[in-house]
Amino acid sequence: MTNSLAIFQTLLRELFQFDCADLDFGIYRIMNRKREVIERFITDDLPKAVAEQLDSGVLAEQAQTEKELQEVRQRIGETLGDAAIDADGNLAEMYHSTPLGKEYLELSSKSGGGQGRDALEAAVFNHLYAFFSRYYQDGDFISKRRYSKRQRYAIPYNGEEVHLHWANSDQYYIKTGEHFRDYSFAVRDITVHFKLQTADVEQDNVKDDKRFFLPCTEASTWDEEARRLDIPLEYRPLTEQEGITYGKKNQQETIITRAVEEIPKQLDKAPDALAALTGEKPRNDDGQAVSFLEHHLRQYTRRNTSDFFIHKDLKGFLVRELDFYLKNEVLKLDEMEVAGEDRVEGWFQMMRTIRSVGGQIIDFLDQIEGFQKKLWEKRKFVTETQYCIAVEHIDENFYEDIAGCEAQWDEWKALFSIDEDQIDLFNSGKDKTGKRVEFLKTHPTLVLDTKHFGQGFVDRLLGSFSDLDEMTDGILIHGENWQALNLLQERYWGQVKCIYIDPPYNTGTDGFLYKDSYQHSSWITLIEARITMSKRLLQSDGLFFTSIDDIEVHNLRHLTDEVFGTKNFVGTITWISTTQPDNIGRARFGLQQNVEYVLLHAVCERVALPAFVLKHSGQAKKYPHAGRFGACRFEIIERAFEGAYARPTMQFQILGQSPREGKQWQIGEETARTLEEAGKVEIVDGMVKRAVYPEDERNEDTGFIPFWAHISETGTSQTGKAELTDIVGRGHGFDTVKPVSLLMRLIEHVQRSGPIMDYFAGSGTTSHAIINLNREDGGQRKFILVEMGDYFDTLLLPRIKKVTFTPEWEDGKPKRMATPQEAERGPRLVKYMRLESYEDALNNIDFDEVSAQQALQFDDYLLKYMLQWETKRSATLLNVEKLSQPFRYTLNIHADGQTRQQIADIPETFNYLLGLRVETRRVYHDDDRRYLVYRGQTDQQRVAVIWRETQGWNKDALVRDKEFVAEQKLTDGADEVYVNGDSLIREAKALEPVFKRRMFAETQA
Repeated sequence: MTNSLAIFQTLLRELFQFDCADLDFGIYRIMNRKREVIERFITDDLPKAVAEQLDSGVLAEQAQTEKELQEVRQRIGETLGDAAIDADGNLAEMYHSTPLGKEYLELSSKSGGGQGRDALEAAVFNHLYAFFSRYYQDGDFISKRRYSKRQRYAIPYNGEEVHLHWANSDQYYIKTGEHFRDYSFAVRDITVHFKLQTADVEQDNVKDDKRFFLPCTEASTWDEEARRLDIPLEYRPLTEQEGITYGKKNQQETIITRAVEEIPKQLDKAPDALAALTGEKPRNDDGQAVSFLEHHLRQYTRRNTSDFFIHKDLKGFLVRELDFYLKNEVLKLDEMEVAGEDRVEGWFQMMRTIRSVGGQIIDFLDQIEGFQKKLWEKRKFVTETQYCIAVEHIDENFYEDIAGCEAQWDEWKALFSIDEDQIDLFNSGKDKTGKRVEFLKTHPTLVLDTKHFGQGFVDRLLGSFSDLDEMTDGILIHGENWQALNLLQERYWGQVKCIYIDPPYNTGTDGFLYKDSYQHSSWITLIEARITMSKRLLQSDGLFFTSIDDIEVHNLRHLTDEVFGTKNFVGTITWISTTQPDNIGRARFGLQQNVEYVLLHAVCERVALPAFVLKHSGQAKKYPHAGRFGACRFEIIERAFEGAYARPTMQFQILGQSPREGKQWQIGEETARTLEEAGKVEIVDGMVKRAVYPEDERNEDTGFIPFWAHISETGTSQTGKAELTDIVGRGHGFDTVKPVSLLMRLIEHVQRSGPIMDYFAGSGTTSHAIINLNREDGGQRKFILVEMGDYFDTLLLPRIKKVTFTPEWEDGKPKRMATPQEAERGPRLVKYMRLESYEDALNNIDFDEVSAQQALQFDDYLLKYMLQWETKRSATLLNVEKLSQPFRYTLNIHADGQTRQQIADIPETFNYLLGLRVETRRVYHDDDRRYLVYRGQTDQQRVAVIWRETQGWNKDALVRDKEFVAEQKLTDGADEVYVNGDSLIREAKALEPVFKRRMFAETQA
């Protein structure tokens, strides 16, 4: 084996992630399953492919000539002396006429400077190494398009006036929760599991906001029978004492070093586990010995402090770049003019060899990358669907069943403190049920959660609603936001009124991860994919709000201009995010450290804008429909006056038709005086009493004042944090929270009905603001929220339940009951769902070895089709054979620190893929047969979807099925009928092909 081949093989093993061979989850589990095949490809197939190319054609002739030439040269040295040929290979003239000299000269001329067999092979592998190492970096291929040797890189450009380009623009940024949850590795027969657990640290005791992974060394446990070692970790800020212990620099490294010393001390009674952890791992990048424990602790923390990408078209990119490389690095045009014809042909064969072998490697890499892309892009299964329902919207016939559900009452006790005045509701006794029923009648805003009830009760309850989607005022999705947006495309295409997002600001402490040197590029990749996907959900007159701060505001503006069009940029709204003393009262031209921004874009120019975003009369003309939502209050928008926050402040009262008519805001005195001089306000007794606007400056329809300014009415992050603390209590872990009033201010003039979306939902401020607004102005706005954090269950969902119960809270307890009007205008039904994650999809891949053996005979099977063919029956890839039992379709789902089998909600998943607007969900029984039937609409068509268990049915069973459907009139009035499994139902369509096609439909990236 040549050294060049060995070096290239080492690179290939890195590309195929051989260094992760002891990991047994996610893509590593899949790669490990095919480790032998990949090793055989690297060790045997590639050298053989190169040899076959080099041992034929012109290169073989050149190599043979070079071999003969070297043999003659050796003979000349032996017979004529070493001085006969100089260092450059020139034969002394006196020997030209000798037989050996003539043979040498003829072979030299024929060789044309060719290379020997070993040199040719080394050149091929050197070129392959040089090419593939250009683009691979820390587990990902980075698309650095080469241009020339002088100007190294090119960017894709189609003639736009201004074009935004970033390094990861043709990749998916993968941010999920898997890295924080499940990491295990095997050493011999020992399994070691890093288990992330909830940190229990007093908030006031932390040093700062930066978070670290801290192994809980004393809590490590060894299970001798299972041969398993569990090492808990916490992800949290350091306490003050820990800040001293671990120093100011390289804290995570220091934490790991301490853990490597301390964990083995806990295993003195488990020698096998100790030997496994302290055993020496193959050498690291620096050639230093490292234990398995240290290696995996570092790898775990590194995985959670860097990002992960999937290329959208790896093969297309690498093939184009390989062609460029061959033309610029292998085919040397400046040497072709002086080279002979045979030499040129040898170059072309060398190029064909590199291209052929490189193409095989690209095919193999693309198969793996493409498989990950397929799993990422596929619409994910809904793994759970539940409803939160205000009891006033539940028929009283259900109240006795509700009264008997202890789990529900325990939740109400914890959330709403109902036991403080109603102790007898929780004591045993004959009258408990009756008292609970009466309590339900007098507390209409109690929120029932269907998760506490059995399937039969839930079927009957949901079946009692005549228009389920219309009654559903909110949808909460626990899952990765790109995946949620992907699933919602058919159902909500062009229907969302407004989108507000508050994405990570890329501050370094907000949970956003990035590769070294790709901080901004990674962030743009994350945001662009989600904004582009969500734009399709907006109505033609929809609005898009994005919160941001100084770090990424410039990139975000470029990005949103590309997505929505520069002409549809409406303006930047500025708000004061903090009232820290150091940031207030600065000089007019001082740096503002307490300002955040909200960028506003419209889908098109015919948009009804809130009055407060109109900048001048030209803007009013651009958006002529701004007043169609009724009277907007006269107000001043802060921006033009830089001294708006200079002390002292004055009270500024705005008069106009508004739910908050007469409310006071603080405004800087300098600004107030400037406004007074301009004749815009009137100051009486040191207070700005009223705004004075000439009638000719007003827009008759909107009350628009062509004037910019800046107000702090909405509160600050501290306000938002205090609001959240009042609702859910202390220790929620959110230090920066948007105030509810800010969100109310942004969306209050959006149409008062229809969905508003937030797919970086955080603690749920957007839904809280919508609930408040609906109660205030009688609107029927709905919300769609997406959040993937664990606080979905500990914070977001409880917050919505609480503000549904009553709007006023203090220290986590209700201050009063909701008024009848508040109860009537509160959310009726809120549906919450959980989605299969990308890691769940990876961990639900199964291999079909029988199919593998059958397929080995096909050409290119290993390079192109192996993964796709052998995994086709995996549950995550929709095994249609299992849809004969749709209520038992299971997936391995990771939750609460462990992976377990869970029944997926197949019918709900299909509804979203179909884009079904559900009117009714009803269950029917034919003796032991359960029928789940959805009725609704898609694209103006009436649709019925019928689900039942059909496994093992014969013809008689199908006839009985047909008769039952007809008897119950399950398809009456439907333009389309979908049914799972075999069927004799008249005009029914098999849903499996539609399910498969839409689950794997091409994603518009």
